[in-house]
Amino acid sequence: MAAKFELYTDKAGEFRFRLKAGNGENILASEGYKQKASCENGIASVQKNAADDARYERKETASGKFMFNLKATNGQVIGTSQSYTSASGRDNGIESVMRNAPEASVVELDD
Repeated sequence: MAAKFELYTDKAGEFRFRLKAGNGENILASEGYKQKASCENGIASVQKNAADDARYERKETASGKFMFNLKATNGQVIGTSQSYTSASGRDNGIESVMRNAPEASVVELDD
């Protein structure tokens, strides 16, 4: 199964997307957007920036977990990963986004 972006509306009525790997695991999630078009632009930005390793901000949380942000050329965060128990897990997540996001389809989920 190929990776895909799921576009959906959250409980607060904001538009969000998540990138799911072929195995169904969430590998990147967006912030909330007021407008659907802004959310769609966020997906396009992820697709454009995903292949550039310099766009990834690798972080360690206060609790000792590992995560990353994908940033646009203007430095704005366009996607955030889940927490990983190891740096290697986080790095595998980045590789998955780099490999899958540029060609991932977009699926709109019903409320």
